[in-house]
Amino acid sequence: MIEVQTGDVIAFRLRAHHLLARRPASDVAEMLGACGIQNSSPGSALLALNARVEVIDRLVDEKTLLQTWSLRGAPYYFPTVDASVFTTGVLPATESARLHLILGVEQALKQVDLGLDEVVALISPIVREALHGRHLAINELGRDVAERVADRLPTKTCAAWNTEGPYAKDQPLGEAIVHFCLRILTLHGIVCFARRTDNKAPFVLVDEWLGGPLTPIDNVRSELLRRYLHCYGPSTRKDFAAWVGVYVGDVDAWWSAIDDELSPVSFNGNRTWMLADDVALLGQSTVPGGVRLLPPGDPYTQLRDRDTIVDKAHHREVWKHLGAPGTVLADGRIVGTWRPRKTGTRLTLTLETFEALTALQIDQLQAEAEQVAVLRGASTVEILT
Repeated sequence: MIEVQTGDVIAFRLRAHHLLARRPASDVAEMLGACGIQNSSPGSALLALNARVEVIDRLVDEKTLLQTWSLRGAPYYFPTVDASVFTTGVLPATESARLHLILGVEQALKQVDLGLDEVVALISPIVREALHGRHLAINELGRDVAERVADRLPTKTCAAWNTEGPYAKDQPLGEAIVHFCLRILTLHGIVCFARRTDNKAPFVLVDEWLGGPLTPIDNVRSELLRRYLHCYGPSTRKDFAAWVGVYVGDVDAWWSAIDDELSPVSFNGNRTWMLADDVALLGQSTVPGGVRLLPPGDPYTQLRDRDTIVDKAHHREVWKHLGAPGTVLADGRIVGTWRPRKTGTRLTLTLETFEALTALQIDQLQAEAEQVAVLRGASTVEILT
């Protein structure tokens, strides 16, 4: 078992995440196909692509890209041709694992005495009926489907379904259950998001939006794990489980299928795993120069071995559960965080650095900030430190 060095791992991951040098905008699909790009908060996917491509002012309107709930139940963009990898490939193999993926629904299901798979099978055709020819936001869709389901339930179950739940004021328990279960329907490739309008991302039927079902891909769980390891290797089952949003005991359906493609390596004193074909790439990448402003939830900072790229003393500043900042990548290292505030046509970026920046890095940071301002619809930008 070979031992790998932190610097080589960082350079390998930066290369896999397309952060060595900006690429032509025509390569957007390749960027997104690496491991998907999370789009929460809305607009962050565009900022993530801005850090990777030469010129981009919007996500393409053509349906070559798809947005839907994916890993950890978060909204993601990925190429439509790869959609099965980031939908069906994320779907856990067992009902218990699927419950782990959508934490919060299990107690509600007990109250109505229904199983997760039972409800998903029940609402699937009803969602198709409710969405046929329509674009509906989550609350509209959830309310419509919950009411249609209630008409088909036994009296006792219906009473529990219609009682107010603990998730939102005046929201029936059944409506909340529908909200949860829509996450499973996205992974079945039944629903996805249409273009965002009026500050809402409405749901649509995939086959109506795309003109047909998602392209099937063989062994999609295996392909998802390959993409994960190519972007985040060397890694472990535990870290992969956290990235997907399941328990470590759930990942065998992914991991065991490609055992013969993996090589163990020693990293930071731990036994970790890489794709065997990637081991030879270690040491072949150089750390990039320049500055990039990465958004909250950027694919590069979605790694789980956080000590690899950020000193533990700064973890709480970088990875917040609510209101997470963006990060400053300078010469291949995370050197600080940034937060935007827009007032009229002026964008203000508040910067918190972990170390002093050089004069060149400050100039590069200003240029990056000006690009972010354009994407945010601002004509001027100010950096506060």
